[in-house]
Amino acid sequence: MSTTPRDVHFPMAHLRPPRNWVNDPNGLVFHDGHYHVSYQYNPHGATHANMHWGHFRSRDLLTWEPLPIALSPTPAGVDADGCFSGNAVSDGDRIVAFYSAHREDRSPQHQPVTCAVSHDGGQTFSPRGETVIQAWPDGCTMYRDPYVWREGDGWRMLVGAALSDGSAAALQYDSPDLESWTCRGPFVARPPEPIEGTEQSTGDGWECPQYLPASGGLGALIFGTWTEPTGPMRVAALIGEEHDGQFKAGPPMWADHGPDFYAPALLRAPGGRWLLWGWSWEARDQAWAVAGGWAGVLTLPREIHVDGDGTLRQRPATELLALRGEHTVHAGGAIHGPEPVDLGVVGRAFDLTARLEPTAEAGLRVLTTPDGSEYLDIRLDVDAGELVVDRDRASLNNRAHGGSYRMPCPTGGPVDLRVVVDHSIAEVFLTTTGQVLTLRFYPTGQGPWRLQARTAPGTRLGFTADGWDLNPLVIKTPTSGATEQS
Repeated sequence: MSTTPRDVHFPMAHLRPPRNWVNDPNGLVFHDGHYHVSYQYNPHGATHANMHWGHFRSRDLLTWEPLPIALSPTPAGVDADGCFSGNAVSDGDRIVAFYSAHREDRSPQHQPVTCAVSHDGGQTFSPRGETVIQAWPDGCTMYRDPYVWREGDGWRMLVGAALSDGSAAALQYDSPDLESWTCRGPFVARPPEPIEGTEQSTGDGWECPQYLPASGGLGALIFGTWTEPTGPMRVAALIGEEHDGQFKAGPPMWADHGPDFYAPALLRAPGGRWLLWGWSWEARDQAWAVAGGWAGVLTLPREIHVDGDGTLRQRPATELLALRGEHTVHAGGAIHGPEPVDLGVVGRAFDLTARLEPTAEAGLRVLTTPDGSEYLDIRLDVDAGELVVDRDRASLNNRAHGGSYRMPCPTGGPVDLRVVVDHSIAEVFLTTTGQVLTLRFYPTGQGPWRLQARTAPGTRLGFTADGWDLNPLVIKTPTSGATEQS
């Protein structure tokens, strides 16, 4: 499969097929030595329609094999108008995929759970042909997105919901055999509430609820916040503990502080490690994306855990260090402003680590035009105690979205960052706290990009920075039957 981009914004180290529409990561499972990653996929165009499950697998998160489309709508079936989001589990020699069955003649907010089974390592799936759970509970005004996991000798499931009393919820079920399921009521249900002091809330309903169970400490419920009539918003998390079959948690927090991360999906990897993927949607005019023939990308896989202090910590999967190529930036020193200091040239795809020690506002700038009129800013606001990622000047094309986004950042000592930029996606990891901010941007500059250190007048910034070119994922030539994803 060629991954030659149709435009300069097409990423090369983030997983997606070479064309058409992609949204939610689905069916994440480790089975028979492979990581399986499926995703919402329109095989016929670059808009949200005709929802299938595309499918890749990998032994190492670096080399990916395209497999045949995993799930397709069944004409006149329970999923006649779309195989929507869900997950998958490994059960002996089979993979069982659970997903939301969409039909236009049902309420658009109610998508019952169905499943499909593979006995050949994900090469083919046989749909059940009927719903797994016959009806949603009374009082559900929204119902979709199953998440299934093994616990002991049995299985559990969460389904995202909105309730008629105004609460958003993750409903829970259990099963001894993946066939018969019993509803146990809400795992957690809460009315909309503000997240980390912002005006944004936990929403009217929750999509793609994912449960990161406690491992000797606290666990996390991670979910997409959904609000009528806006729809999908951001990804939040609740940190807490399970008691008597219900999840008791503290105040909500952001799972990602950026505007372009949604539909979280967890994978339990060997050795007790948990990985998280998300969907990063386009932040540009739809016609621009359609003209390029593609839309949406899956984020980097992230190692994720709940720290002892009750925070959700994320970092790029360790395997991704192998994507680092030429070491293009190696700089250190101190500046006092107001003149910026050039740190070196970076490509359109790079992996950067930096340590910053400012006395006031200061940070890094990625300049994407020779005259410096277009740039992405990553700076520390010491007075506010925040890291700011600003894309207001990141594209000279007015069809790209702007905006400035923030995440809390202790500034009393050195601040460590890891920034992975891949053509049109930036994932900014605040290594100091384990927080992350994801956004899309669309530079127009054709020349080399440059990295600068910058400070406000009268500010001192001590810094070190190392940057590497980012090599592409290896995408194998598709086998017969998988070419429909190309």
